Amino acid sequence: MSRLRTFFSTGLVLAVVTGHAQNLSKTERQIADAVSRNFEDQLEFVEKVVNINSGTMNHAGVRKVGQVFSEAFDEIGFGTQWLDMPAEMDRAGHLFAEVKGTKGKRVLLIGHLDTVFEEDSPFQTMKKINDSTATGPGVNDMKGGNTILLYALKALSENGLLKDRQVVVALMGDEEYTGKPLSISRKALIDAAKRSDVALGFEPSTGFSEATMARRGSSGWKVEVSGKQAHSADIFSEEVGAGAVFEVSRILHEFYEKLRGDRYLTFNPGTVLGGTEVSYNEVLSKGNTFGKTNVVARTAVVDGGLRFISEKQKEEAREKMREIVSRNLPGTQAKISFFDSYPAMEPTDGNKQLLEKLSEVSVAMGLGEVKAADPLKKGAADVSFVAEYVDCLDSLGAMGEGAHSPEENINIETFEALTLRAAILIYRLLSED
Repeated sequence: MSRLRTFFSTGLVLAVVTGHAQNLSKTERQIADAVSRNFEDQLEFVEKVVNINSGTMNHAGVRKVGQVFSEAFDEIGFGTQWLDMPAEMDRAGHLFAEVKGTKGKRVLLIGHLDTVFEEDSPFQTMKKINDSTATGPGVNDMKGGNTILLYALKALSENGLLKDRQVVVALMGDEEYTGKPLSISRKALIDAAKRSDVALGFEPSTGFSEATMARRGSSGWKVEVSGKQAHSADIFSEEVGAGAVFEVSRILHEFYEKLRGDRYLTFNPGTVLGGTEVSYNEVLSKGNTFGKTNVVARTAVVDGGLRFISEKQKEEAREKMREIVSRNLPGTQAKISFFDSYPAMEPTDGNKQLLEKLSEVSVAMGLGEVKAADPLKKGAADVSFVAEYVDCLDSLGAMGEGAHSPEENINIETFEALTLRAAILIYRLLSED
């Protein structure tokens, strides 16, 4: 028996079956029975995959976790496929699992196999903390969520509820450190979305009372400035001008004054270098600079990030930034370039309807209403890549705290109820016309 099972009982799901049975259909009560029956195996499964290191750059570990999930999906009737990425991308690849059918909504379920904890991390195994909490690398973000996804489908499969239904599961191998170009690393995910109706993401949950119907997108920007190198005694003269450092300072100050305050828009200069000579490594986000107090700076560079709630907001911000960069101080030139990363998951009407359906399930289970999480508190996630094509909802995964830190943990007391809630939501979607 799992070490984790010994300190947890199926209290929440038993409460659903007994105290709120009148709110669930006969089939949904059968789903609840299956979730409860499989819970011991579910705890053992999450412990097994958490104890396999799958830092993004540990390709063998990512594939090993993928193999464990692949075998589990095979057992419940899914066809599975491992998609390798080109060698030059330096990423392990992705696992896709699918059952095919023509009835009901076509559902895409999204997770990721990798974690931020590489092989050299001291944080490697899952351990009990107290009667309701266990800690482990990726237990919350997001091997716990992957396991909720798997065991929700297992409960549906055991009740014959996946027959003639289309469900695609995408477990990405590089969510924490996305491979480039995105046109390759996210092609299979986007292709799956184009033949689906809805997408559910199993990133960590922050509580029963909220889910994510909107996420901000993220992109990078880089400002490069050149000035005239000269003796500092001649700075501000007609021949020399202001120098690169004053110009980059002007640009950043105007960004702050003219872009700040637009709701959901944030922009951050993460690295600034300026002087006579500058070298900057974009991959490592580090560099060196040389200059003297009696020499006017010849070059400057800023590396920054931009977050936004919609493509419209992103493009409007970029246009303002271009205009600011174009108005140079005397004797200087500047240019700005942009780099796309994660698109925005906009708060659409379709996403809102999905949230309402989840809330209906939650109320029926006695867990209360579910409302939209604040996009300002949400980072980027793979669901954003498919938001252009399907209605989306995210944060259906495990509940816990400390993601990306050695304190990452999972709330075991909520694990079974979250699995049942996901299973009933998927079942209702698959039952729709």
